[in-house]
Amino acid sequence: MAARVAVWAVAVGLCAGFGAEFPSLAQTQVQGVGAETKTMLMEPPTPLLPATLGKLQRVAAGDAGDGLGAVDAADAPVLTEDGLRRFARSEYAAANEKNASPQGTLTVYNFVDASGAVAAYDYFKKPGMRPEKLGDDALWNEDELLLRSGANVVVGRFKLDHAAVLALTRELIVHLPKVGGPAGIAPLLPTLLLEKGMDAESLRYALGPAGYTQMGGVLPVELVGFDKNAEAVTAKSKDGGVLTLLLYPTPEIAGEHERAIEALAKQPGTVLAGAVKIRREGPLLVLTSGAWTAADAQKVVDGIHLRSEVTWNKPVPLDFETELHKTFSLLESIVIFCAFSALAMLVLGVFFGGGRALVRVMQGKPAATEPEFLRIDLSGAVGKHLGEPKD
Repeated sequence: MAARVAVWAVAVGLCAGFGAEFPSLAQTQVQGVGAETKTMLMEPPTPLLPATLGKLQRVAAGDAGDGLGAVDAADAPVLTEDGLRRFARSEYAAANEKNASPQGTLTVYNFVDASGAVAAYDYFKKPGMRPEKLGDDALWNEDELLLRSGANVVVGRFKLDHAAVLALTRELIVHLPKVGGPAGIAPLLPTLLLEKGMDAESLRYALGPAGYTQMGGVLPVELVGFDKNAEAVTAKSKDGGVLTLLLYPTPEIAGEHERAIEALAKQPGTVLAGAVKIRREGPLLVLTSGAWTAADAQKVVDGIHLRSEVTWNKPVPLDFETELHKTFSLLESIVIFCAFSALAMLVLGVFFGGGRALVRVMQGKPAATEPEFLRIDLSGAVGKHLGEPKD
């Protein structure tokens, strides 16, 4: 009996020591009883850069990886306000050669929407770049390619000929992440710019103060109103005048900034010099400054209008001339149908009437009389009987 008591005492002591040694495990087990367990599988995003492009292979040692930490410090403020979401940079070398020297470097910037990509694309523009038919927008110079495809901006530098670079870029576009819905719609503001008399290469679209300042904006950023979701376009005329377009969420916000800009323009010695003309149309502000003639500035300001772009899932209504032609064709068809119907009735009448008359003549009867025609005679006794009151 004493031996059994000793054994039980040792067992209890070991259990107590085990519980004291692993209290968290025991607590976890108790808390797990009756609790609902949820499992969530997170699929990693697709890499922005493919492992191979044509006959080139991605060099892991030169890969900056997806993430924003490796973005150039000078570009980080602009790209952040444009909505940069992911970033990747890699070198590419020949796939079948050991220790091959890199043939090019690709950098992909992925943004939240197409508006941010357009702003970043304009930020990376360089003078002298020639347009290319790639993606949504593309520019090329001797050793650098700039591309926008949807919400992505690609900067490529290659030691290859022009045709090889274009082939690799087309393959890269297929690999880039796609965006749909409102996020995939390009901004409206840059499309309002008048092409006549303007330098197309000077157009810059900005979504924040850093990009607006670095891309040549003339207004103080506090007057633009980027904190109120303003959008800005800056462009230059061929004579050196500056055109500024500002788009705001509401006409009321646009009116507030219009009054502030007008007050600045009335002050002597400000950044707004030359032919300063300003006009507001709803949420849109149009402003000229610099080397304009008064007539040209007024013409440009009056010539830019805000338009609404609406997408329908059915054909849009036709214009007046088309509707008039459609109505005339309908009436013409009705008249032709009535004429053919009348002609058909005439032909049928002649055919049946003439045939009946011919049959009567062949039977020895008059063709134009019908003595056997049944009729109701109400003038005789029957008529009197019907007219008399009943007894």
